[in-house]
Amino acid sequence: MKDCNGVAIVFNPDVPSHLKEIETWHSMFISTQSLHENQCLLIAHNKPGSATKEGHISLASPLNRLPQIQSNLEEEPEDVRKAFVGYIGNVVKAMSESREREEMSIIM
Repeated sequence: MKDCNGVAIVFNPDVPSHLKEIETWHSMFISTQSLHENQCLLIAHNKPGSATKEGHISLASPLNRLPQIQSNLEEEPEDVRKAFVGYIGNVVKAMSESREREEMSIIM
């Protein structure tokens, strides 16, 4: 994977294996690309009747530093949309800053 600009990982916090799997995804796509925390997003999708309580899911370091949203499209679709739009804004900003640095290095 070359020039990854952002990674969003959607997982079900009610499935214990998902918590371990996102560590693998982190090492494969986030650490190897040296992405900043604001270029990443963890989406804990809660199905209706989920046993997981709303709030921040406790994850292993360095995952606990990544932005995380609780997704419940049946009850709070607008909150999920707003959070995702904010994440996309962060990715676009990071891309723009990277392009500027690259252009400046060519000029100098």
